[in-house]
Amino acid sequence: MTKDYLGEFEELVLIMVGILQDEAYGNAIVQEIKERVGRDVMLSAVHVTLYRLEDKGYVKSYLGGATQTRGGRRKRIFRITNSGLALLRSIKESKVQLWKMIPQLNMNTGFC
Repeated sequence: MTKDYLGEFEELVLIMVGILQDEAYGNAIVQEIKERVGRDVMLSAVHVTLYRLEDKGYVKSYLGGATQTRGGRRKRIFRITNSGLALLRSIKESKVQLWKMIPQLNMNTGFC
């Protein structure tokens, strides 16, 4: 078991940062969650979560280049850290072990 705990949404955002890599910024994460999970999330919730993950050391951020489509503003890009990857691996392993503990369901019990 891991000593560090992530809430479900923190875990989801951290996974999306890992998936998006150099394209991991607020709006892209919102879109990725919507497309891959079918869940509508608020940009502000994603930003708060990203900053919380950064405070915990699981992501780092830097400012990307300015674009005309953003009115000359720069995107804050997030990258998963080695600690963040290690935590996701630990969470995955813990969940896999728990899933393995679910007994096979007997078709005669009426449970499927």
